[in-house]
This record gives sequence, structure tokens and C-alpha cells, in this order.
Amino acid sequence: MKYFMKLFFASFLAFTLVTAMGCASTQSREGTGEYFDDTVITAKVKAAILNEPTLKATEINVETFKGVVQLSGFVSSSASINKAVEVARSVGGVKSVKNSLHLK
Repeated sequence: MKYFMKLFFASFLAFTLVTAMGCASTQSREGTGEYFDDTVITAKVKAAILNEPTLKATEINVETFKGVVQLSGFVSSSASINKAVEVARSVGGVKSVKNSLHLK
């Protein structure tokens, strides 16, 4: 009986470790928690851009990977580029901003 209990607990521990390792992040892949964190950051940045009257939210695409926000799209002025970067940096949780915005 003791043998079966040890085997059961060893199997359970192995299963738990394998499951936890499957959710871990690597340099090119996010973990589950990081994915949800990035989704929240993306939503906050999009909302901040939408609430900025000088920016057109439909012109700016926002993507986030491990806290790094990338802005892309075509805007009408360099002032809009600067403002979009400033707005994105002001959002909590943003580690850095990659600016891939271009003028029309």
C-alpha cells in the first residue's frame, strides 16, 4: 500500500511540474499570465489613444509583447506620432514603446 501511495504522489508531483513548465514563458513566447497582462495593457493604451482628442484611434494599431508596446500605422502629422508615443508611455505597465508610425 505504501508503494502505491508513493507512486501516486510521485506521479502527481511530476504531472504538476510538467503542467507548470508548459505555462512558463520563453524569449519568443509569453506565459499565460503575461499574455493576459499584455492584453490589459493593449486595451488601456487603445483607450488612452481613443480618449486623446488630437489622435485618430482608427489610424493607430497597438500590439504588446511582454510589456513592450508597438505602435504602427499611418498618421497625418509628426505631432500625432509624438503624442501617440507620449500617451502610450503614460499607461501603467508599459515597459517601453516601439514607434513604427509613419506619416501619410
